[in-house]
Amino acid sequence: MAPRIPRGALTLARPLLDLPSRRLLPRALSTTAPSLAVVASSRSALPADYVPATQPPSARRPEKREAQLIRSYTSLLRSTPLMLFFQHNNLTAVEWIAVRRELNAALSRVGPVSIPGVEGKLDGEDLSGQIKLEVLRVKMFDVALKITEFFDAEAARADPNTQRTKRHGPLVHDLSLAAYEASSKGDQAAAKAEGSTYAQLSPLFSGPLAALVFPALSPAHLAAALTVLAPSPGGAFAAPSRKKFPGYYDPVVQGALSKLLLIGGRVEGKVFDGDGVRWVGGIEGGLDGLRASLVGMLQGVGMGLTGALESAPKNVWFALEGRRMQLEDESKGETKEEAKE
Repeated sequence: MAPRIPRGALTLARPLLDLPSRRLLPRALSTTAPSLAVVASSRSALPADYVPATQPPSARRPEKREAQLIRSYTSLLRSTPLMLFFQHNNLTAVEWIAVRRELNAALSRVGPVSIPGVEGKLDGEDLSGQIKLEVLRVKMFDVALKITEFFDAEAARADPNTQRTKRHGPLVHDLSLAAYEASSKGDQAAAKAEGSTYAQLSPLFSGPLAALVFPALSPAHLAAALTVLAPSPGGAFAAPSRKKFPGYYDPVVQGALSKLLLIGGRVEGKVFDGDGVRWVGGIEGGLDGLRASLVGMLQGVGMGLTGALESAPKNVWFALEGRRMQLEDESKGETKEEAKE
């Protein structure tokens, strides 16, 4: 088959192909005059202290994963009233899925619970879909706990030495230099304040951790979670029966639960051990039952105090009345003797 390009055309184009290759510079492709390009580049140059409106200066690089985890953990610690800590030992992805499946099944059986003192969507709503079992990055969670425990944003805002910008004012966010310095001094502050939350929780951060996060303080949901993750044989938090819940006794689930250990909890900013967490979960009737028992106890104390206060003047009155009657009898006896004489 004859070539489509005539041989004569190839012969004419060969001298052009043999020319030395010439490199095209980017400047040769520009359509702007040199003077205008210099003026435009000088106008678009940003000042050295330019700060984006949506990203204030920080001590840590905000695009890194560690900084994002610190921000999420600080938000979690400030907004979560109830958090349980578990130490785990190399659970696989399949085991985590199985544990979360049984946990969600146990929580869904509780149903909607009225939570006194909670306004908005959480009151009277089913919380089972909002209770999450999350694996923690221990080092980042330790830093976030230091920030929430020892960093006071209002005090840092009033401090004249705090880093400031014209656009944002004093920088007191969780990734700021002030928060970084507060977290760096957290170990010294914890040594001075032995009763602080960080001083009590930091010894537990010695291995891989997982946290069960509750959006509200619900003893009923806490009890349901303990029956799955930390059951106590023969107690109030006994494991579900095999006949009703056969999935709980699946080998994958049992193998995963054997690698989970309840080491403590954080309830309304207070640290509880395993027994304290079970006590909170064992409150009958939830917060309503606790409030009713507290009111009954206060009423009993009030009645006892009223009786004690009433008994004191009664005893004084009886003593004075007895003394008066005694004196009257003595005076009557003396008058009779005088009359006989």
